[in-house]
Amino acid sequence: MNHEPPRVAYADESFHEADSGGFYVLAAAVFDGDPDNARETIRTIHGSHRTYKSHWTKMDAHRRKLVAAEVADLCGVYLVAMGAPCPRGRQERARAKCLHALVPELHGYGVEVLCCEARTPALDQRDVRTVIDARFALVKGSRFEVRHVLGHQEPLLWVADVVAGAVRARLHGAEEYYEIIKASVYEIEVATGC
Repeated sequence: MNHEPPRVAYADESFHEADSGGFYVLAAAVFDGDPDNARETIRTIHGSHRTYKSHWTKMDAHRRKLVAAEVADLCGVYLVAMGAPCPRGRQERARAKCLHALVPELHGYGVEVLCCEARTPALDQRDVRTVIDARFALVKGSRFEVRHVLGHQEPLLWVADVVAGAVRARLHGAEEYYEIIKASVYEIEVATGC
């Protein structure tokens, strides 16, 4: 009987709503072997006394380059669902489409649990319903679930935030951060139908 813990991916998002166009980026970080090695690296970089969830949007250009290099060195695989369009007020639909597309891709990497940053109970439940629906595309009997945790409780959510931020920056024309991590990124384009 196999008693290994399930493989976990860690996800975060970034989006840009627009009257015409817009996009939603949902990034998931997957680590080979024990993710505690990556966690320990993050704790070493940032210190155990502070939150790891320093948001990409609050970093200056110099800090963004540094953290992109840190993420590139973690030896993870970063799956990114990029949904478009994302008109104003339709970000939740775009998120659901990206999440739905991401589930079978993550499952193909052996992931059974997707850890997302908690939002509100209603929005978290929406993610759960989306994942349940997406599981129908998997082989019968496959395990896959979504769990929500507070951002400061899981250092690996920070990795997904950096990846999502670098992809968003690239979509806005600032490619220098994405260039640092692109060798570890696998992108999925998603038509949101918004």
